[in-house]
Amino acid sequence: MLTYLFFGGIVLVLIGVVLTYNTLVQKSQMANNGWSDIDVQLKRRAGLIPQLVAAVQGYAAHERDLFADVTEKRAKAMAAGDDPAGRADAENALSAPVARLMAVAEAYPEMKASGNFADLQKELSDTETKIEMARRFYNGAVRELNTVVQTFPANLFAGVFGFRERQYFEIEIADRAPPKVDMGKKS
Repeated sequence: MLTYLFFGGIVLVLIGVVLTYNTLVQKSQMANNGWSDIDVQLKRRAGLIPQLVAAVQGYAAHERDLFADVTEKRAKAMAAGDDPAGRADAENALSAPVARLMAVAEAYPEMKASGNFADLQKELSDTETKIEMARRFYNGAVRELNTVVQTFPANLFAGVFGFRERQYFEIEIADRAPPKVDMGKKS
């Protein structure tokens, strides 16, 4: 009888370990999926920026330093990799010159009236919204993974199986609002 209880206890522990491992894998995959979504949208935004620079450059050729700054920060953001903190820093650094670029564009009514520029502004605004949605999904998945990694009994096995807490993808307060898009319509 004692032997059956012993083996029954071992079987229960093994089942618990398997269920815990599967939960950790599931939460980790959700976080991976969320990061992939963020990466896709950030790359989309990075692809729009050269088009935006080209559009503004034709009207404001005297803003060479700004164009160089945008180009440099974009290159750094593209090279930042998969570290959420490093990527967030690079993306935050890129947001400031892009906002200045949009402000320069506002000074040229004929450019604002251009259909190409208006389309670029709309695409950039849509992309910013998608980045925010992807960031929320990723941070929710990371929260769930981190909760499982920190709670008992998963915390006993998480490190052994190679599961660690992940960093949230945070952006600066100034970058939380989507870029202002003025389509030249008057109300």
